[in-house]
Amino acid sequence: MKSQNVFTTTEGMPKIVSQPDVAEEENNSGPSPAEIRQRAFEIHIERGGIHGCDLDDWLQAERELPESYKNSEKGTKSN
Repeated sequence: MKSQNVFTTTEGMPKIVSQPDVAEEENNSGPSPAEIRQRAFEIHIERGGIHGCDLDDWLQAERELPESYKNSEKGTKSN
């Protein structure tokens, strides 16, 4: 569940700001949620911006990004 903070705007109207449940921390072993979100958005745009495919876009991004991490690790390891 997302936590919510309520702020008052300069017009006196309440503004709710949602915060994600999961902290987006730096993770060297795989993509962060922010990276997955960015790639899913790119896939959405590549697909032509068709609505209703957000889960498919997210899952595709989750599949693609770990592969790119594995490929980049191979290039950076020294023996």
